[in-house]
Amino acid sequence: MPDDTPLPFGFPSVGRKKLTAAFDGGRITSDGGVLLLGVVEQRLGIAEKLARLIADPRNQAFVTHGIDDILRARILAIACGYEDADDLDHLRTDPAFKLACGRLPDSGDDLCSQPTVSRWENAPTLREVVRMTYAMVDLYCASYARPPAAVTLDIDDTCDVVHGHQQLALFNAHYDERCFLPIHVYDTATARPVAILLRPGKTPTGAEIRGHLRRLVRRIRTHWPDTRLTIRGDSHYGRHEVMTWCEANGLDYIFGLSGNDVLDRLVDPIADDVRVRRAEAQAEVVRRYTETRYGAKSWKRERRVAARIEATPKGLDIRYVVTNLIGGSAEWLYDTMYCARGQAENLIKLHKTQLASDRTSCREPLANQVRLILHTAAYWLLLTARDAIPSRQPLATAEFTTLRMRLIKIGARITEAARRVRIAFAAACPEADLFSGLVRSFLPAGP
Repeated sequence: MPDDTPLPFGFPSVGRKKLTAAFDGGRITSDGGVLLLGVVEQRLGIAEKLARLIADPRNQAFVTHGIDDILRARILAIACGYEDADDLDHLRTDPAFKLACGRLPDSGDDLCSQPTVSRWENAPTLREVVRMTYAMVDLYCASYARPPAAVTLDIDDTCDVVHGHQQLALFNAHYDERCFLPIHVYDTATARPVAILLRPGKTPTGAEIRGHLRRLVRRIRTHWPDTRLTIRGDSHYGRHEVMTWCEANGLDYIFGLSGNDVLDRLVDPIADDVRVRRAEAQAEVVRRYTETRYGAKSWKRERRVAARIEATPKGLDIRYVVTNLIGGSAEWLYDTMYCARGQAENLIKLHKTQLASDRTSCREPLANQVRLILHTAAYWLLLTARDAIPSRQPLATAEFTTLRMRLIKIGARITEAARRVRIAFAAACPEADLFSGLVRSFLPAGP
């Protein structure tokens, strides 16, 4: 621990008494909740699973920080809001972080520093990064106690702006930025991440999407051979290669579909009726649903297309979706089935803005993919902690920033004695009962 102490400073007087302050309180942490995340990480075993997939050429007789220790410290720091590896230069001596990583606060060795973290973010080879990505898919499948009967997977991409000359960065005219467009796949019904894939900053082609889905589904099928899978996405993913592949491999799909003159002519009788009804009633909105069969020139067959037709004083708006689902009305297909994909965008925001997973500033794409994996691991820690909160509690549906503020950023004084370590949390913590209950729920059952 560094011996230098910042100079003291003051605050405005209160009750005619002078207020002086300095960062010299000793073994006090502002992230006492990292101990809860440490228990969650032990339960999931993410760091150990990922570490087993990375070759370690070092002489083990001289190793101070194992790969699992390095990854664990990095994942916990991200979950606590420290997205930069530079922060570990200060956190490596924090008593709570040391305890969460299995080291004693005073007598134990300090955690790894930023250069060590950066070195191991850049160390994995292509094969090792692929295995690490598959390990996150395995973690998702293992989150179910038994194979589910059916699962809907939402696939979407997001703009990850770059600031430099990173490999795979391209200028995207839609976003008017040089960026990556990583693909996110979620099980939105449970908010669980399935896969996050770094890719160039251009719209994915049908062949590329088909390749990603083929590898993802093949991995999921090793765990769930009989689960019914439905793929859902916007019009970027409604490519004929993807739909043909899904039909050939027993997958359901529902994708957005861009409108055109042919589709507009097919639904024109219904659209005209909606337009007339709104004009006669002078209503703000009149909406109807219909479906038809449509086959584009690039398709080898006609497919089921549902349309949502809405008339307002501003004009007529028609949205289409294409699917191979047999049952359900056009209204159910669009409003209930397709529009639920909007939740995936909220989950991407959790991953991207509240866990800062867009901090992909490494030059090498493999290192940036490793970062996405580590940020996904941090997502799992916070999600698992949130899922354990009783549903009657307000924090059971809280966003990660709220969860972090109420359960992680808790002050604590940590004292190491000869026989035990004493952790004294702030007595005025509003979530004291919830915090202690969560810790008990994650601890292994006694004999």
